[in-house]
Amino acid sequence: MIGKYYRAAKQWGPFAARTAFYGTISVTCGPLTPDHGASLWAMKRWCRASTKGLSIEVEADGLENVPTSGPFVYATNHQSIVDIIVLGSVLPGDYKWAAKRSLFKIPFLGWHLALAGHVPVDRGGGPKTAAQVIKSFEGVLKGGKPLLIFPEGTRSETGVLKEFKAGGFYAAVRAGAPVVPVALDGTYDLMMKGALDTGEGNIRKVRVRVGAPIAPKSTGKEAQRVADLRERSQAAVAELLLSIGGRVEDEGAARVQPEPEMSATVETAAE
Repeated sequence: MIGKYYRAAKQWGPFAARTAFYGTISVTCGPLTPDHGASLWAMKRWCRASTKGLSIEVEADGLENVPTSGPFVYATNHQSIVDIIVLGSVLPGDYKWAAKRSLFKIPFLGWHLALAGHVPVDRGGGPKTAAQVIKSFEGVLKGGKPLLIFPEGTRSETGVLKEFKAGGFYAAVRAGAPVVPVALDGTYDLMMKGALDTGEGNIRKVRVRVGAPIAPKSTGKEAQRVADLRERSQAAVAELLLSIGGRVEDEGAARVQPEPEMSATVETAAE
C-alpha cells in the first residue's frame, strides 16, 4: 500500500506542477490575446505534457472528419478521469468542456476553466438545473464554438459503453449543429474509477477514433429529433469503439427512450 501511495505521489506531484504552470499562463496571458488564444495554447500544451508525463501514448485517427468551421458537438465515451488530457492532446478546435462545478474551485485548473468559457455542471440538480445547463450548451454552439460532452453522464465503472443521456443533443438540435462521434479505449485499464494512479509500466497506448459528423434532422417534433440524434450518435460511437477494441452494451445498439427526460440530460467531463 505504501508503494501505491508513493507511485501516486510520483505521478500526481509533477501533474499538479504542470497544472499550476500552464494554468498561470492561461489566466495571465489569456485575457491579453485575441479570443483567449493563450488559454487555448496552454490547455493543449498541458494535455500533451501530461499524457507524456504519465507515459501515455495516444494513437488517433479519423481527425480529418472534424469540421474546420462552425460549431459542432464532440460526443465521446467516458472511461477514466484521464480522458480529458488524452482527448485534449489530439482533438483540434477551441472546444468547451462540460465540467463538474467542483472542478472550477480547484486553483489554476478552475481559474482556467472559468476564463476559457467552459460550462460548469451540477449533476442531479433536477429539471430546472438541467435546462439551464442545456441553455449554456446552446450558448457555446450559437457563439460558434465546438462543445465536448460525455453523453454517458459519468465514467463507466466497467469500461463498457453505457446508454447516452440527452442534454447535449437538445443543444445540438436547437443550434442546428452536427455531432462528431469520438471513441477512446485504453484509459479504463490505465485508471479505472477509484484507482489512485495510472499503474506501473512503460508507455501505455490509448486509441482515439473520430467518425463522420452526424447532422440533426431539421423537421419533426423536438423530442423525436433529439431521440433520433442521440440514437444515431450512440450507434456511431459504439461502432467506432468496437473497431478499436472497446466494449459496448447490446452489441453497440443504442437503447432509445421515446421521450428523453430533462431530469437526466446533463453530461459532465472529468468526473
